[in-house]
Amino acid sequence: MSSGPEARRAAPDGQAARPRSRLFRAIEAALWVLVAVLCVVRITPQLRAAIGWGGTDTAEPQVTFDMLGTGPLPLAQLKGQVVLVNFWATWCPPCRAEMPGLQRVYDDRHPAGFTVVGVSMDEVSRDRVAAFLTDHHITYPVAMATAEAVAGFGGVNDFPTSFLVDRRGRVRYVVRGMFLATALRAAVDRLLAEKS
Repeated sequence: MSSGPEARRAAPDGQAARPRSRLFRAIEAALWVLVAVLCVVRITPQLRAAIGWGGTDTAEPQVTFDMLGTGPLPLAQLKGQVVLVNFWATWCPPCRAEMPGLQRVYDDRHPAGFTVVGVSMDEVSRDRVAAFLTDHHITYPVAMATAEAVAGFGGVNDFPTSFLVDRRGRVRYVVRGMFLATALRAAVDRLLAEKS
């Protein structure tokens, strides 16, 4: 039995199939490289946040959130806490997948000085967003997006996108795409341990 590139594969009907063409193999290899690059691009910011390497150190935006149920909340009022500002939408599958992990880290670390501010990018009523949160057992604070909040964070086009703000009010890390709970927990623990 030959196992080289000229080996013929059995077709479903029992007849010999043609070997893959060089073009097909080149396309397949290119797709695998693309998948690897995308994984690195999505994982690197989380890894940086988790281990404290790189990142940013920019002043927090001077924005006021339009909180569901509690009214206006200036981000500056949260200084002294580690804050995750998470832009999301109810129609976004990665956002929905990410939320239970954010909730777990919020539940575990809130007593130590960590909070989440979810910013809903939905163009639906506040009641519908509130109902979604109730249905999905999300209890961390959530705001409706305003033009001011979106512009304050430099415009947000990918969902979810998260900004991790330290106790001094400095944006330290930006994660576009899902922020895995294990990476978030490590980053939060490190930032909570820093002196403000």
